[in-house]
Amino acid sequence: MRVVIGLCLLAPFVAMLWVGSYAKTDPVFIGIPFFYWYQMLWVLISTALTMTAYKLWQRDQRARSAAKGGAEQ
Repeated sequence: MRVVIGLCLLAPFVAMLWVGSYAKTDPVFIGIPFFYWYQMLWVLISTALTMTAYKLWQRDQRARSAAKGGAEQ
């Protein structure tokens, strides 16, 4: 579970640090060069991935808490 959380948080960094993949103007989307709309798309994707990572973290913490509490009783 924690590996998936880490991948969710790492993906936006890798996508933005790999500048060669988006350092171009084509294709243009509604008059906006690829360079700009790709980065703005990653703002939305990053939000979704961060929210997913947070929900998975909460689920993991609840499972660990339940396992710890169940073992003590």
